[in-house]
Amino acid sequence: MKVTNLMQILLLGTLTAACTSQAPKDGYLISGTIEGFPDSAYVQLMPVCHEESDPIADTLAIGGKFTFTGKMEEPRAVLLTVKDAYGSRRLMLENTAIEIKGAVVSEDVNGTPSYSLDKLSVSGSPLTARYDSLMAVRGRMDSLFNANQQEHKALLDAIQKAYQAKDQAKVAELRASEAGKQMAEDEMRFFQTVDSVYHQTVMENKDTYWGPLLMISLTSYMNEGMRSWYEELSPAAQASYYGKLVKDELYPTGKIGDKMPGFSVKDASGKEITLQELCQGKKYILIDFWASWCNPCRKEIPNIKKLYAQYASEGFEVISISIDKKKTDWEKAVKEEQLKWPNFLDETGVAKLYKVRAVPTMYLIDAEGRMVGDNLRGEALAEKLAELFN
Repeated sequence: MKVTNLMQILLLGTLTAACTSQAPKDGYLISGTIEGFPDSAYVQLMPVCHEESDPIADTLAIGGKFTFTGKMEEPRAVLLTVKDAYGSRRLMLENTAIEIKGAVVSEDVNGTPSYSLDKLSVSGSPLTARYDSLMAVRGRMDSLFNANQQEHKALLDAIQKAYQAKDQAKVAELRASEAGKQMAEDEMRFFQTVDSVYHQTVMENKDTYWGPLLMISLTSYMNEGMRSWYEELSPAAQASYYGKLVKDELYPTGKIGDKMPGFSVKDASGKEITLQELCQGKKYILIDFWASWCNPCRKEIPNIKKLYAQYASEGFEVISISIDKKKTDWEKAVKEEQLKWPNFLDETGVAKLYKVRAVPTMYLIDAEGRMVGDNLRGEALAEKLAELFN
């Protein structure tokens, strides 16, 4: 997640590495004793969320010992991590004395240390015990996935070998084989099982913040199909801290009919142009977030070109905003694709304003800036434009 203050909490107290720290009245004290940490390891409490975010708290572990103290307004899910290393231990930060113990081993993963923090024991936190219990379902799904991978290992190895040799014909042949069809069927069955099991787990906790927290914790990101899960949550769960996070992710700029945020972009001369100016004289506008390196984005361009040629004279406009880091990459892609509509490099934070987490992301709005469709691509976009203009 990109918004650094999205997961900030109220910490009423100071964080210190002193082993003699005392928990504040009605607050929390986390005491850790970990064997296997390097000298002066930098320990962090990271918020459980889908966005890149700053640590809630951090401190040094001296001789494998560390403490965190503070006071919570309400419980928060966090990950105990070591800075610039892989590995984490989830827990619920609540106003109680929490003790973390155990020994970790480390291994080198492409030059980055990885610690087995998930093996650490956590005591004194009833909410952490419940969190662990609820998250056990993910472990079961991971085991099922690994079993499927092992069953089809020979085929997967052959496909990987063909990919490395850049032999696309061989890849296609392997996938079209009986073994390939069986693997695809097993993969589909696996994902259907995951979807069903995760949905059931969330619905069993839909009346409290646990429901939306599980939606975040069980997934790396949420797709549009999970909007129905959110709608099934109780009003109290939707209004909770994690319910609001889920809503922001599933409806990043609102729902159909909502007014979209205004913004300004810079043209080639550096002059700022507003969304309102770009919408003048237009009936419907497609705001397209993309990047030169995004294959799905570029595969969609021929479809957008076709629709632009069909409806531009009737009031259809496209505004493409690239999230490329290098201006030269963006300029090269625009030239290669021969884009005819307004194109801008995101130099003013529009993607952040619209909470764009991945590309392609598209919003179809009307002349007043109200959303009439989101993430419509291919035939879905063509059908929507036909409906609007006819």
